Amino acid sequence: MKSDLFNPAEHAIQIRGLRKHYPGFDLGPIDLDVPRGSIFGFVGPNGAGKSTTIDLMFGMGRVDAGTIRMLGLDATADEVAVKTRAAYVGPELEFANWGKIHKAIRFVRGFYPATWDDGYCGQLLERFKLNPNDKIATLSFGSRTKLALVMALSRRPELLVLDEPTTGLDAIAKRELFAALLELVEDAQHTILISSHNLSDLERFADHVAIINNGLILHAGPMDKVIEPFCIVDFTLPMDHPLASQKGITLIQRQGTRVRVLFDRKQHDIEKLSALGASDVTHSTVNLEELFISLLSK
Repeated sequence: MKSDLFNPAEHAIQIRGLRKHYPGFDLGPIDLDVPRGSIFGFVGPNGAGKSTTIDLMFGMGRVDAGTIRMLGLDATADEVAVKTRAAYVGPELEFANWGKIHKAIRFVRGFYPATWDDGYCGQLLERFKLNPNDKIATLSFGSRTKLALVMALSRRPELLVLDEPTTGLDAIAKRELFAALLELVEDAQHTILISSHNLSDLERFADHVAIINNGLILHAGPMDKVIEPFCIVDFTLPMDHPLASQKGITLIQRQGTRVRVLFDRKQHDIEKLSALGASDVTHSTVNLEELFISLLSK
């Protein structure tokens, strides 16, 4: 159950009644709690509203309704204070104008004298195999992503928001990235929100998740509690028995008499399918990717 009172010791982010209208797309209303100290996965298909939500969090656009609170601050009224304590890394960040890596780092470092960690910055450059003297314009897309991550992590931000951070990273770089993220949240005072299409990585590393589609949150909460109630159920249903998606039962596929559904055990007992005429019923657990695909297949 969501609390309407914002407690910065408990929530790093709390969104209430958020709405934003664009021609052809409506975001919200959205309610969302991101617990402090969590690694929070924010997932949805392209155009679902992930980037719009993140943009509004960081003042890139004006909300039509609702509130966003981050680290105890109003994201709109206290935008400057929020940006000193929260960091964002997205695929559109560009640092080539500074020429070399060490010049870009020196520039960004100047904005965060109180929290910047030079020693940690050096460790991260080594971990991600970045040479401070390399020209940024010659870096691969993956290496530019690594540089953005280094500059964000070196600030030791209380809240780190990452938009598709693993794009362009090889398996070794992804491993190093998630090791650094786990280190950041060890003290339970730092929080990471990751928007990503890489659901297998998120399921391994995130402890909370929210699934968004068509501008609305479908499910949100601790990773295990979001996934556990669902299962894939296969069964036989006579051809003259129609079956449409309904609350708690999402039709995935029907081929003749064989039917596959996503079943929410919080909504129904599986035996309900027998009452609908099903036979030869089998069920299996789902992972985050299977849940995501099944929910969006209807």
